[in-house]
Amino acid sequence: MDYERVLGRLCALPGPSGFETQAVQGAAELLRPLVDEVYTTRLGSLVGVRRCGREGAPRLLLDAHLDEVGFIVTGHEEGFLRFTTLGGVDSRILPDRELFLLTKPPAFGVVSCMPSHLQSGEDADKALAINKLFLDVGLCQEEALQKFPIGTPAVCRGGCTQLGTDCFCGKALDDRAGFAVLLDVLERLQDAALDCDLYVLGSTQEETNSSGAVTAVFGICPDICVAVDVTHGETPDADKDKTFTLSGGPVIGLGPNCDQKLSQQMKKCAEELGISVQLEVMSGSSGTNAWPIQISREGVATAVLSLPLRYMHTPIETIHRQDLEDTARLLAAFVKKGAELC
Repeated sequence: MDYERVLGRLCALPGPSGFETQAVQGAAELLRPLVDEVYTTRLGSLVGVRRCGREGAPRLLLDAHLDEVGFIVTGHEEGFLRFTTLGGVDSRILPDRELFLLTKPPAFGVVSCMPSHLQSGEDADKALAINKLFLDVGLCQEEALQKFPIGTPAVCRGGCTQLGTDCFCGKALDDRAGFAVLLDVLERLQDAALDCDLYVLGSTQEETNSSGAVTAVFGICPDICVAVDVTHGETPDADKDKTFTLSGGPVIGLGPNCDQKLSQQMKKCAEELGISVQLEVMSGSSGTNAWPIQISREGVATAVLSLPLRYMHTPIETIHRQDLEDTARLLAAFVKKGAELC
């Protein structure tokens, strides 16, 4: 898998939660050559199916969401735009941030910031709430109202570039990196005989309410599922007990949202392949699509497999190539066991 090419292509596409059309279309182009069928659900999620040829074969689902955190226009004031977030964004990162508004054609804007020269000492130490921020689009009030009506979505400007020798940095790696891993899994399984039907889901609206995954999984009715997402990567200022090492291997979830048999099987596959893994205890909700997927229909045995990622929900999310490759290797081996797991 050429991760630099694939991530560069996927992350450059805008896809804030609820407005994922461009991201889904781009992902579909990459998915189509690797599966027997591609379709989208009523809520816009992308589904690829690779059939094993056995009638009544069990169904194994791999999920990674395609939406990203973003923004939406809520009002206008003297030509500036008021806005709020789509998904969880820390308002501290927003002043002087460059955004793309998803008009036709897309338009550029910047989040306004007060120069330090004009701030009091007290103001300089405070983070502004989202309702105190403005988006400058360089227009007067009348022009801004006409070009950027209320409800216009936006995303941070940028894509994905290489950082150092082995890392990738950019926006939307949560969770386009996970979807790239699923493409890698399909490539690795191209010549493998499977004993289950393999479904790959690029779900929508994970960052807001997981409705894209909920509805897609109800239709697919899988026997088992692996939700592939990201978890917090270590940084010098972060709690070591709550973060995971980049290049330390995929992170296997453990807890009530993670089927014990599947988690143990993943650890076994990793041992057989010589892949280092990390373990994340999830005492309640995993914070991923696995939480609602687990209770779809009569219930779905679900596992969580995560990629360590720094600076989550920012335009500089950072991930390591080795974790991408090891996660794909592990998942490919897991899928080969197929019906044995169902």
